[in-house]
Amino acid sequence: MSYFVYIVRCRGGNYYTGVTTDPKRRLYEHNHTDKGARYTRARRPVELVYIESVRDRSRAQQREYFIKQLSHQEKRLLIRNALT
Repeated sequence: MSYFVYIVRCRGGNYYTGVTTDPKRRLYEHNHTDKGARYTRARRPVELVYIESVRDRSRAQQREYFIKQLSHQEKRLLIRNALT
């Protein structure tokens, strides 16, 4: 099973970072259901701006923690570098 670490940009420009096995489903949940994170429910709509595949859950959670520690500017740079 593949895991994905992702970043969504919320209304207002804030970022939310998470882990999932199904990015399409998770994005739908963030935008349309109560299963979305409480943080994103109050900041809809959200847009997927970054995703990376990680081989196992443990590594995905470690990567998620690392990204969450980044500043807003550092996250923006990570997103920009992934697009090039």
